[in-house]
Amino acid sequence: MSGVSNGISGPVADGTSEGVSQNHDILRIGNASGFYGDRFSAVRELLEGGELDVLTGDYLAELTMLILGRDRMKNPDAGYAKTFLRQMEDALGPALERGVKIVTNAGGLNPAGLADKLREVAAKLGLAAKVAHVEGDNLLARSSELGFAGALTANAYLGGFGIARCLEAGADIVVTGRVTDASLVVGPAVAHFGWQHTDHDRLAGAVAAGHVIECGAQATGGNYAFFAEIADLRRPGFPIAEVHADGSSVITKHPGTGGAVSVGTVTAQLLYEITGHRYANPDVTTRLDTVTLTQEGPDRVRISGVVGEAPPPRLKVALNRLGGFRNEVEFVLTGLAIEAKADLAKAQLLDGLTSAPESVQWTLVRTDRPDADTEETASALLRCVVRDQNADTIGRAFSGAAVELALSGYPGFNMTAPPGAASPYGVYTAAYVDAAEVPHIAVLPDGERVDIAHPDLTLELEPAPNPVLPQALPTEETHLAPLGLVFGARSGDKGGDANVGVWARSDEAWRWLAHELTVERLKTLLPETVELAVTRHVFPNLRAVNFVVEGILGAGVAAQARFDPQAKGLGEWLRSRTAELPVSVLKGAER
Repeated sequence: MSGVSNGISGPVADGTSEGVSQNHDILRIGNASGFYGDRFSAVRELLEGGELDVLTGDYLAELTMLILGRDRMKNPDAGYAKTFLRQMEDALGPALERGVKIVTNAGGLNPAGLADKLREVAAKLGLAAKVAHVEGDNLLARSSELGFAGALTANAYLGGFGIARCLEAGADIVVTGRVTDASLVVGPAVAHFGWQHTDHDRLAGAVAAGHVIECGAQATGGNYAFFAEIADLRRPGFPIAEVHADGSSVITKHPGTGGAVSVGTVTAQLLYEITGHRYANPDVTTRLDTVTLTQEGPDRVRISGVVGEAPPPRLKVALNRLGGFRNEVEFVLTGLAIEAKADLAKAQLLDGLTSAPESVQWTLVRTDRPDADTEETASALLRCVVRDQNADTIGRAFSGAAVELALSGYPGFNMTAPPGAASPYGVYTAAYVDAAEVPHIAVLPDGERVDIAHPDLTLELEPAPNPVLPQALPTEETHLAPLGLVFGARSGDKGGDANVGVWARSDEAWRWLAHELTVERLKTLLPETVELAVTRHVFPNLRAVNFVVEGILGAGVAAQARFDPQAKGLGEWLRSRTAELPVSVLKGAER
């Protein structure tokens, strides 16, 4: 390992580029995008707001890959995030002037195509930009051979060493396809510090930092449970990871930007979309149960103590398939006899269909209340979602059957909107293949193609040892109160599963959380999980527990089987539920 820059930071001493760090012991990486559609101006804001060495952009999610796959069905030259290309038309010049490297997974299904377009943009702007890309993740052409025939997209998650090789070759911009989100940070750190595959603790530290900043403003107060405590959340700044040679990091943001970086905001993001203690990446398995967070100063949180292990021998493959077509209608039920009106609507709609859809899903949402003083608060919603392989079955025929009830249905009949045409939906699943089956290729700025070796040392994933729980609280007076007065939560999706991470902000609250919020208690608080498999993982260092709820999202976000298809609000629902909380815990929340 070395602290010498390998082509990441810009000129130093008298030739220092504005905005570039002069300290080669620290690599400042800012992430300007957490998803395809994030704040367009974030690239400029990060470039112009202060010191920066590398600017990253994460544009890919499970749903995004499906969207790009459908784009490519219409146009084989598509398949990348067009937003990023427009951002570079505006920001490429300033990035080159400041010596800031750019690393992004905006290449999606077509990194080579985006790299070519970037060269065209640079030429149009009169800029000499060195563009490289990473490929090999796209396994669609071999899907039958590998056992997932019929997929629309099939992309293995690659690590950061291909990115590193491109940067070492002098690339100003590195475009990738499906790498893990954290690899956008791992790659630049490997290039800058000269880490090797066996530097597991250092790599794991970079993965932790990458996981924190990968979702943009979620690390600086966005979607934060205790958002009322943040002074200015109108326009939070985007996060920066100051990565050190030993793999530790400090999460921060540019001075003067909105939002906040605290142990709480970083804890929330660490718990986002994870499962257990071992967080597998292609380069390293990160032990999230070893992470230590320290508030180092205003808007500065240090991540240290992270332990890494050899990565698993297999790579995850994200698969998207076209599942068929869907349509929906939402009836408004007002006043008395809500359930009887719902039963009538169901019977009439189904009786009016010329052929039965493959799937019919009803949801009655009781937003009504007795003796309401507005019509809206006197009303409930009855949602019907239908799915079928035949678009005609749930297209005009379904729409007609719903609209025809207007004058013959329940009293006060109306809909939020008439149903439209049937739309295609996708189904996400994950597969696993031996790493040796997946090429990892760095295409350097001069066009040279370099094969990137997968780690020689691998280790099968196994559950971590059971952590030591704190001592339970003594019996004391309790009060019924919402959990959210004391505990934070963040939830998200992984295919059809959801996770809910819950953390405490005091030792007293942690002692209650560790012993009282069990799987059984969670199922009592969230009745929709009763019939589902739920697993709890405990993180003493974070004073947190994480629940994985299997199957609550059906076939995943693209199938839209649930009104909150990415489980974004699941944690807030849990926080709104009440429990008998000890007085010492409630007092701790007031401090």
